[in-house]
Amino acid sequence: MNFPEFTAVGLVDGQQIVYYDSSIMKMIPKTEWIQKINADDPNYWTNQTKRMQSDQEDLHQLLFTVMKDINHTKVRPMKFVFQRDSIRSPEVLCHATGFFPKTVMMTWQKDGKELVEDVDLRETLPNQDGSFQKRSILTVSAEDLQKHTYTCVIQHSSLEKEIVLPVSERQILNPGQRNTFL
Repeated sequence: MNFPEFTAVGLVDGQQIVYYDSSIMKMIPKTEWIQKINADDPNYWTNQTKRMQSDQEDLHQLLFTVMKDINHTKVRPMKFVFQRDSIRSPEVLCHATGFFPKTVMMTWQKDGKELVEDVDLRETLPNQDGSFQKRSILTVSAEDLQKHTYTCVIQHSSLEKEIVLPVSERQILNPGQRNTFL
């Protein structure tokens, strides 16, 4: 069954009194008492049909504009790898921010193989500008960081290829350093 692209329904006290859709392109009165409006104004239903056709076109243009803007507004993520304190903290943080659309994949690898254990993948959060941010925390001992190669991998629709961030290039944060995203 083909559904109309646009439908308008008028209700009074929960009862449908008028109907319009983009397939029939005509305003249809649905109750006997509403049909009587034609007696006072013979052009009433013709004018209401023209109004609905105009509303349909306005909505179509609005949706076209929004979809065009969304499809052209893919924003690439900024990415960071941090460790809170290189000596005491076993947590390494991978943080991506400023990306749009919302869906992003973040994974950790150890020596090129995907890690599932000791990974805390946080929820995707909105930024004030309409973009998004996400973080993933890897818990790993200092000894393992020295022995193995760890990377954070970010995949997003705005990217031609995935971003691979080596933990060896992480920024070490001092305990007293203020960072609002941590």
